[in-house]
Amino acid sequence: MKSLVSRETVHEASPYPDSGFIDIGGFSVHFRRAGSGTSLVVMLHGSFLSVRSWRHVFDALSEHATVVVFDRPAFGLTSRPRTSGTAKVSYSPEEQADLVAGLVERLGFEKAVLVGNSTGGTLALLAALRHPGRIEALVLVDAMIYSGYATSGIPAILKPLMKAMSPLFAGVMNIMITRLYDRVISSMWYRKERIGKDLLAAYRADLMHGEWSRAFWEVFLETHHLRLDERLKSLDVPVLVMTGEHDVMVKKAESLRLARELPSARLSVVEECGHLPQEEKPEEFLAAVIEFLGSVSR
Repeated sequence: MKSLVSRETVHEASPYPDSGFIDIGGFSVHFRRAGSGTSLVVMLHGSFLSVRSWRHVFDALSEHATVVVFDRPAFGLTSRPRTSGTAKVSYSPEEQADLVAGLVERLGFEKAVLVGNSTGGTLALLAALRHPGRIEALVLVDAMIYSGYATSGIPAILKPLMKAMSPLFAGVMNIMITRLYDRVISSMWYRKERIGKDLLAAYRADLMHGEWSRAFWEVFLETHHLRLDERLKSLDVPVLVMTGEHDVMVKKAESLRLARELPSARLSVVEECGHLPQEEKPEEFLAAVIEFLGSVSR
């Protein structure tokens, strides 16, 4: 696939023959694209993961629409620029949501269906609220709306000090994530035997290259309470809320609440599954999403 990024940009080699890079919001965004449908589906992975998270469902979905998956800022092969006032680069949730809308436009589409897992679901919902004209529908898969990334934040009084000490804190984060990574990723599965050492190693390699811990620290610094629960009633697009029955990271009760509080939502509970239905139960994931896409296109 022909790259859409300037030739001067230097990238890590991509293992995917259908991938490319595109410059948006100060980032060189690594993405994969397949299918030729008139509808666009853009998929957002969760934290600590990459486009690899969609490997079981990417090709099958591309038979029904044009499908794009991309590495979110701070993850995978997407670039990790340093923030500065002159460069106008930000890892904030709002800027990441704007990046999604920009990606839809740059790919030549007016609208897209966003499929977001975990913190990817947080950003998908935020993008729909900030850019209603660009988002046709949402699939929120174990999305963090009432907890975690969507509700965390650093006290304003501490933020300048923490920014000034970024090298120290990024180093501490490097040590913590490196030590806990396998345990955190494994906890996303209900059946631990479904994730092997090779997959864990691949995900580690996707994340831990370049200035990865500094970039993740940038994401952490920009985290703040998004108050999405107060804005749900204003959302005017069809939504599929999906949850793994045994998710320990975003409790099923949170997804059930989300489906109740959204004006136009349907619910899908995936049995014998944890935080990543697209990985642990891809057939069930595909059946629910394809049915939903069919209802949106009618």
